[in-house]
Amino acid sequence: MRDPEKPQQIIEAAIRVFARSGYYNSRVSDIAREAGIASGTIYLYFKTKDEILVTLFREKMAAFVGQLRAAIAREPDAVAKIRRLVALHFEVLERNPALAEVVQVELRQGHKFFRGASAHEVSQYFALIGSVLQEGIAAGRFRSDLPVKVATKVLFGAMDQVATSWVLGKRAYRLGDTAEAVATIFLKGVTRDGV
Repeated sequence: MRDPEKPQQIIEAAIRVFARSGYYNSRVSDIAREAGIASGTIYLYFKTKDEILVTLFREKMAAFVGQLRAAIAREPDAVAKIRRLVALHFEVLERNPALAEVVQVELRQGHKFFRGASAHEVSQYFALIGSVLQEGIAAGRFRSDLPVKVATKVLFGAMDQVATSWVLGKRAYRLGDTAEAVATIFLKGVTRDGV
């Protein structure tokens, strides 16, 4: 009989193993050992190591986008929503450095990953950012000629690069301390008054 909590236990163990050893250097037996289960047990829930990686990204990203959506809904306007979104993006990664290592470094090793397995989850995040930008345009806070798709990718790209640099720099500073600067630089480019 399958344990409904076991897949999450395996995913959390995989995050620690992938962060510590790298995805390609990790074996299913390493994940099993970290999870405190027999190697064969993993195969009751996941067919391959790739499936574990894809599942962990999908689940973590879906939860993250849901958390972001709820958090920014409480903000009064699009400018405040962008600031909150950037801050929360960095807070989540900073609170879980192993997950940050996997998301920012290990997932990038598979060049097809972002085109295939994660496309839906990433597009949901882009849609959330895009909706905030559209809200800002409609309210007259953001430039009416703002290319929303480009601006969405610019914001995501900026957050992604800052987070990757933080991970690769061995987290020598607080990632959250960069949120205000990232949001302000972005907002200066998209707001009508440059604020």
